[in-house]
Amino acid sequence: MNIVRSAATVGGTTLISRLLGFLRDVMVAATVGTGPVADAFFVAFRFPNMFRSIFAEGAFNSAFVPLFAKRLEGDGKDAARRFAEDAMSVLLVALLILTIAAELAMPWLMLVFAPGFSEDPQKFGWAVEFTRIAFPYLLFISLTALQSAILNSLGRFFPGAAAPVMLNITLILAVLFLVPLTDNPGRALAWGVAAAGVVQFLWLCVSLWRAGFVLRLRRPRLTPEVRRLFRLGVPGVIAGGITQVNLTIGTMIASLQAGAVSWLYYADRIYQLPLAVIGIAIGVVLLPELSHRLRAGDHGGASWSQNRAIEFSMLLTVPAAVGAAVLAADIIRVLFERGAFTSADTQATALALIIYAAGLPAFVLIKVFQPGFFAREDTKTPLRFAAISIAVNIATSIVLFIPFGFAGIATGTTLSAWVNAGQLGARLYRNGEFSPDQQLVRRLPLTLMAAIGMGAALWFGADALDVFLADRLLVSLSALLALIGFGVIVFFLLCQVTGALRIGDLRRAFLRS
Repeated sequence: MNIVRSAATVGGTTLISRLLGFLRDVMVAATVGTGPVADAFFVAFRFPNMFRSIFAEGAFNSAFVPLFAKRLEGDGKDAARRFAEDAMSVLLVALLILTIAAELAMPWLMLVFAPGFSEDPQKFGWAVEFTRIAFPYLLFISLTALQSAILNSLGRFFPGAAAPVMLNITLILAVLFLVPLTDNPGRALAWGVAAAGVVQFLWLCVSLWRAGFVLRLRRPRLTPEVRRLFRLGVPGVIAGGITQVNLTIGTMIASLQAGAVSWLYYADRIYQLPLAVIGIAIGVVLLPELSHRLRAGDHGGASWSQNRAIEFSMLLTVPAAVGAAVLAADIIRVLFERGAFTSADTQATALALIIYAAGLPAFVLIKVFQPGFFAREDTKTPLRFAAISIAVNIATSIVLFIPFGFAGIATGTTLSAWVNAGQLGARLYRNGEFSPDQQLVRRLPLTLMAAIGMGAALWFGADALDVFLADRLLVSLSALLALIGFGVIVFFLLCQVTGALRIGDLRRAFLRS
């Protein structure tokens, strides 16, 4: 399997999804702005999304993929299918119990996840109602994550990467056709979220059928393999979903400041684009890659894959972080400042984006380092580091929230990411499971130099195009895209000058298997 080519497939598809997501967010921002309805909906959306990331993407990708790969290579396709069906049956029962319990306990859960809303009974009531509507999304999207993990292990990365496209299309349709029919846009959007879970699940069902890997629903049984899956998965619940846990903690604290939930949400949406296109794409591809290589005893190949994953991800992430920081205000103004979204909202959201951008390389490194543990069926070590990271996030966010408000929350999230990434990398190095090779050590500083040069060019470029960036949507969006394209060209030219990247390197990376 070619890790760069596969990552490009996942990243490219994710890019399309995120662009549709930006269109969705532009429409949502114009519809609900940053008021109480927006705050209530974003909490409702993040609530099942957090559990989806933790229970599905985190736990199952970290624990399921190595076990499934072992079954597939050691015992064949039929044995791997039986294991997947047993896992799906037990997961479905657990999800049904969790969903019913959450629906019944929602008012009490909301006091924990958005304590500040209790001071506004109307906002609190909306948050409870919207979350109850949207929460079944967790059930369907968790099953979708299991289906996606199977397809990824089979080397079919496109269907799972394309599933979020269905979410964005469904929500766009909800804004266009359902919002005008209701008296509360947040309620319409919540129904859109629930419908999106069903659509994504059906999409992956069809994809598995086309792959010749149809799953049947079995009687739930805690077989030895399923027991091992859950033993590995419980630590992965926190370790795999650390970013969502930290963002959710930030949401809880942000609920104490009016508008803060929305400012952090919109900033999160921007930096999640490079995180998903680069970090998550690399992580999705790297986990089965390392699992297969380690099962085959190819430790040298596993080390090469880990080094190239870091090099490739930082080559894209570092300039993305610099660009997001330099153009933060322009990005937010062009994408969101219209309708109910004001210039004051732009300034606040841009500040949060700058802080998040400082942590973007760390967020990506977490996604790149974790597969090194998960492929070796070690989920406990990332769990311990995740617990430390969460503690740092909570302490820093609370302390800094008092003098700096929402900016303190963003700072806490960024610092905790660097702590987590540093611990993961250091432990892999000490265990002899990762050692930076000469190519990586030489090229990382050169990549940083090229990114800084690009940032300076973007600074002057934004100043020259300021009048166009402040114009009507079509003109301002064109100017922003031209500025981003200019930055990409400058960066890769500087990479050629410094030696951070050669065209031949890209060609060989795509051709090597």
